[in-house]
Formats: sequence, structure tokens, C-alpha cells
Amino acid sequence: MSFFKKLFNKDSNKQRQLTQPKDLMIKDIIIFSDSFALPENLRNTQFQVANINTHEFEHNQITEWQLDGSANQRIYLSLEQGQQQYLKLTIKVADSCIEELFNLDEFSEIFDEPGNALLTKLVDSSQTAGWTSEQYQQTTFAQMGYFHRQDHRSNKPSEFEGEDSGEAFELYSLRGVDDQYSIDIQIWQDGDTDVFLNLYRPTSDIKEYYPGS
Repeated sequence: MSFFKKLFNKDSNKQRQLTQPKDLMIKDIIIFSDSFALPENLRNTQFQVANINTHEFEHNQITEWQLDGSANQRIYLSLEQGQQQYLKLTIKVADSCIEELFNLDEFSEIFDEPGNALLTKLVDSSQTAGWTSEQYQQTTFAQMGYFHRQDHRSNKPSEFEGEDSGEAFELYSLRGVDDQYSIDIQIWQDGDTDVFLNLYRPTSDIKEYYPGS
């Protein structure tokens, strides 16, 4: 039995029931399946919810769970609703990975209006293997959003300016040709840029849940 599992008594009558990702709270544990469709670093691996954040856009808000695992692993989880609900699994990648993954001239076209960039993957690094599509088409150009370091599932973020208004960013997104992958790029007001690789998987890829309280 793993260290994390020892922390939780599944037989306790006082423990809340947890069976789906939308109900995850801080300190909860999930364990991914051993599906070969998952990146190798996720298979049969457990993560704990460290933080819950919110991405606010004009017409919707998205809950994001920060998941921390062993060996300094960190991924982000959100939920994508289509004909059915999917896990959107996300990793943040360094500039050096982008330089290996794509032609930088093609990548720079993402930020040119009207936002019709087409990216073709060059080569994966050890960090990005299993997280990428062979090709991406741009779908979002300079969409305004706000990042809140708070869980707003039960309420809406403040409409007033101030410390609760969130951190403003511009979002640029591309979708993989096979529709199982995407890229999100967030540009912050100070010019800092974060690049995220996303993978979409069925919710059944979380095989076990362990409530933290």
C-alpha cells in the first residue's frame, strides 16, 4: 500500500463520498489508470489536489485543479464538456521544449492577426512524449481572461476591480488535428508567456478516488 493510501481510511463512515472529478477538493487523491493511451508518466500514478483555481472568460468560467505527484510532478486538470465529459490534462512546458517541438517562425504566427497559424511537430522531448499531436490548427486569438487563485464553483468571481478581480491574460489556443490534443498560450500583462500542452481523455481514466476529508 502506498504512502498516500495509508493516509486514508476507506472504511470510515465519516468520510465523504468521492466518485467524479467535478467534486475534487484540496487534499483529495486520484490515481490514473494504466491505459497505454495515457503518457507514461501518468499511468497508474497518484496525484494530490494542491490548489483549485478558476479561469474566468466573458461567457464562462473554468475550474482548474492543480495536481502534484511524486518526484516533483505537476499537472493541471479541468473538464471539457462535449457530447460527454472529458478530462483535460495539462502540463506547462519550458521555452526550450517549444524550440524542439516546433519551427519558431511558424510558432510566431500564432500572435499575428487574424490567428490562423498551422503548426507541424518536429520532435518530442522526454517531457512532451505522449502529450502532442502531429499538427495543430489555431482556434483562439487574443481572448481576454482572468486567472483567480480561488475555487469559484459555488460563486462567481468579483465584478469589481481590486485584489479579487483576478490576473488578466490573453489566451491563444490551437487544436490538434486528431482532436485529442491542444495547446494553450497565456500572455500576462507584464509580458510573461506560459505555454501549456493539453491531452483529452475519458473520465474513466481516473480509476480511484481517495477523499482528503
